Amino acid sequence: MGLAWSLLLFTLALAQTPNTPPPGARGVIRLRVRVGVGEGTKAKGLARKRFYLIKGSLDENKSLFQSIERRPIVSRDCYYRGIGASEALIHWLREGDCESVYCREVEPNDLEGAGAVPEFQQAVAAGVKQFGSHELARKWLAVNLPENIKSGFYQRQQHDLQALLKQAEEHSKAKVLSVMTDQNGTAYFTDLELGRYVVTNMLPTELGSVSEMWQCAVDVAAGDLATEKPFLITNPGNKDPRDKKSRCVSVEKALPVCPALTR
Repeated sequence: MGLAWSLLLFTLALAQTPNTPPPGARGVIRLRVRVGVGEGTKAKGLARKRFYLIKGSLDENKSLFQSIERRPIVSRDCYYRGIGASEALIHWLREGDCESVYCREVEPNDLEGAGAVPEFQQAVAAGVKQFGSHELARKWLAVNLPENIKSGFYQRQQHDLQALLKQAEEHSKAKVLSVMTDQNGTAYFTDLELGRYVVTNMLPTELGSVSEMWQCAVDVAAGDLATEKPFLITNPGNKDPRDKKSRCVSVEKALPVCPALTR
């Protein structure tokens, strides 16, 4: 009996070598997104940006990324200039890295002085008549803004994104997962099946005068559950010595020049 039990334990030990994950093992990817802008070596975490995890290798998802490459880029500035938005509104959106007016609260100083946004002033004026209160009109000014002004660019991005997500899921036969980075540029994909994936932002991210596109392969192994080693994502402008071992560097392109408006 003792010999048989010993042989059974030895057989089980051989079956589960260090290179063989236990049944049902899952993994974790910890994203750490740090980018550098301008001169110098200082980098910072990229906050409030969404990243996606697609099942399969880069080669297996080649047709998806070819579709992304063919997609014409319309920058936020170009979109809003194209619909005749004021420079003050464009500056307000750029300052907060916003895709819509819902990104942050409109403050009183956005309605007064040299930096006042005309679209906000007009919406508040209409709201005062509607609500009978200037403060309520400020807090609810979005209801008196045209759709293309308050969320047109965001809706355009979402339309393209949903089409790409559908294509990715049909091709990979797996759900595309997504996470948003926190204020420090950190995010987690958890409870993952083991195997190879692609981490991507799916649509180019605007960073100053350029767009950043990430498409990087990453392997999820059983040991990742315990270690949670950060998967560092960065851009060519990041010269920070702490990030010299970057594992995922973006493809960077200059944002297109906005077409001239015909009056």
